[in-house]
Amino acid sequence: MVEVSTSILNVKKGEESATFFELEAAKTDYFHIDVMDGKFVEKDTYEKMFEYASYIKRISNLPLDVHLMVKNIDEAVEDFLALEPNIITFHLEACKNKEEVMEKINYIKSNNCKVGIAIKPDTKIEEIYEFLPYIHMCLIMTVEPGKGGQTFLSDMLKKIETLKEYLEKENLEIDIEVDGGINLKTAPEVKMAGANILVAGTAILMANRFEDIIKELKK
Repeated sequence: MVEVSTSILNVKKGEESATFFELEAAKTDYFHIDVMDGKFVEKDTYEKMFEYASYIKRISNLPLDVHLMVKNIDEAVEDFLALEPNIITFHLEACKNKEEVMEKINYIKSNNCKVGIAIKPDTKIEEIYEFLPYIHMCLIMTVEPGKGGQTFLSDMLKKIETLKEYLEKENLEIDIEVDGGINLKTAPEVKMAGANILVAGTAILMANRFEDIIKELKK
């Protein structure tokens, strides 16, 4: 079963309430919170995403899928743990060494929250293999993180396939989430490659009816 995590990055100010209620009614599975600090990536969405996520927490029971694109992981984890998210995903590239990666994994899990590791397009999938037994999800970026509305990098499909094959071989059950350029054209390829959670923002928010596109993405 494929799930959809709707990125709220480009939800317009003043339309938050109506948009969030409509997304919930349209049966999105998660609200995807793109947290950027202006350092790890160019864009800074930190305050906006904290504000939006806090608001969602007050009006909805749908899970928060928090994606940290930040240099200071510890600070962001503390801030967003306060919102009781379903999962917090941090970037492998933001960690100095393996010990730091494990430290973050263990800390997030100790706070009754699922944990995911995200990797940029240039990072080899093999770099996260040793951490897979300890996490709930791997997030494969199919665009360079930090900007919305980018074009899908089709050579990332091989990376998804490789991860899926490895998980099956090692008998590991974790989610494969894919983020970047997901729409009705790219979704079938991504699902075929092995992804089971699709992050989509622009494709959903630009649609006339959220319900129709979310249903199509899940097929």
